Amino acid sequence: MTNDTKTTLTPFLTVTDAKKAVDFYVSAFGATEMARYDLPHDKISAKISIDGALFYVADEEPEFGNVSPEATAANAIRIILETEQADDLFAKALKLGATGICPMTTEDDWRIGKLKDPFGHTWELGFKL
Repeated sequence: MTNDTKTTLTPFLTVTDAKKAVDFYVSAFGATEMARYDLPHDKISAKISIDGALFYVADEEPEFGNVSPEATAANAIRIILETEQADDLFAKALKLGATGICPMTTEDDWRIGKLKDPFGHTWELGFKL
C-alpha cells in the first residue's frame, strides 16, 4: 500500500426489495444514489451516499449467501449515522415506515436515537454535543 492509498470500510446492506430501500434511504436520510447496477430477475445493487458517507444496498442473493435480516431474523450490525440533522432524519424515517427502538434522547454528551428501517437494518442516528 502506498502513502496516497487510504483504507476504507463500506457497509453493504442486503434487503428484500432494493429499489424500495434506495427510495427509503433517499427520502428518509437525504441519501444520493451514486450508481445503480441491474441484476438478474429485476434485482439491483446500488451505491449510496449520505453526505459523502458511502454504502451499498442490494437485493438478496441467497445462492451466494447474501440474505437480509428479515430472512435470518438476526441483525448483528448496527449502522451509526453521525449527523447534526439526527432529530429531523429520525422523525422522517419513522414517518416513512421505520420502527423506533429508542427515541431521540441526550446521553452524557451525545444526542442519539435508534430505529429499525423497513428492511430490518438497525440504525443509530446521533451527534456529539
